[in-house]
Amino acid sequence: MQPSGPESPVERAIREAQERGEFDDLPGAGRPLDLGDADDPMWWVRRLAVREQLDFTGALPPAVALRKEAATFPASLVELAGEESVRAVLEDYNARVRRDRLRPPDPGMPQLLAPTVDVEDLLGQWRALRAATRPVRPDPPPAAQPRRPWWRRRR
Repeated sequence: MQPSGPESPVERAIREAQERGEFDDLPGAGRPLDLGDADDPMWWVRRLAVREQLDFTGALPPAVALRKEAATFPASLVELAGEESVRAVLEDYNARVRRDRLRPPDPGMPQLLAPTVDVEDLLGQWRALRAATRPVRPDPPPAAQPRRPWWRRRR
């Protein structure tokens, strides 16, 4: 394929690289480009967040962040060691929700409310999840009789 008109040095370098086959077998060859969010001015931030698995919950309004946290209960509590620590986390969550409700709404924004959680109900769910995920330990084998020294083995 010969270009019509003058060829710039960049176009010539690209053409020569194509002729040498330097663009063959590149990763992603043959796959369509993802242009679904091309009209979004923040497309690059969203793709970066997905690619790097960034957590932007700190940038959310407090009520939305609290709602997201409540959506993870009780599965996020399974790793906690005891009932007291689970109760402390849930009571701390409820205290933060109450503090957020006392805060005046941002101007021009609707008042968002995060729900409080029922501590006893979530404790019951935590117990059930904990019992389901805890590995069942088999009974230890009975202790073998200690061997008698060889000089006492005579009958």
